[in-house]
Amino acid sequence: MIIKTAEFLKSSSRWQDCPEANRAEYAFIGRSNVGKSSLINAMMNRKDLAKTSQTPGKTQLINHFLVNEQWYLTDLPGYGYAKVSKVKRKDFEKLITNYVLNRVNLVNLFVLVDVRHTPQKIDLDFMQWLGESQVPFSVVFTKADKISAGNVNKNVEAYRASMLELWEDLPQMFITSAEKKLGGEQILSYIDETNGMLVKNKVRFDG
Repeated sequence: MIIKTAEFLKSSSRWQDCPEANRAEYAFIGRSNVGKSSLINAMMNRKDLAKTSQTPGKTQLINHFLVNEQWYLTDLPGYGYAKVSKVKRKDFEKLITNYVLNRVNLVNLFVLVDVRHTPQKIDLDFMQWLGESQVPFSVVFTKADKISAGNVNKNVEAYRASMLELWEDLPQMFITSAEKKLGGEQILSYIDETNGMLVKNKVRFDG
């Protein structure tokens, strides 16, 4: 997929305030400091489309972008960030839960996981909840440039093994590096193919 245009639309503090649900939507989520904004910028070939920060938990709203005037890319707040207040954390969790369960045009949720670490319970629990809620999602391993290829494969296989203890089939998985611009094109190809299937099957989003 060639990115011709990518424009910021709006930030929303409630899922009800999101743009009209009239286009296919692909959302990105992960724990704070997983490299979400950097990956989005690398995929869109823009330096500052999504706001990056050295401070985890910077994204606190639902941020919508319109790509190629065809589909929505959505940047969601990080989950499980411990350094905000309990009240704030519950607000984030409520915002994420309501968005994920109620956004009717959400085609796929990309769950970002830091590949430098062995399987984390918070990530596994979140993906288990998505499965139980019948929310379609893919796993995106980030920061693959930070460790050796052998350790990348080792940690990815560890996630596969952990998930297969509970899952019959595994979701699509991508290995990425925002710094090396690795894996972004595969994600965009996946989105492009999915959009093509939606058109072929005459799926309409009317809000």
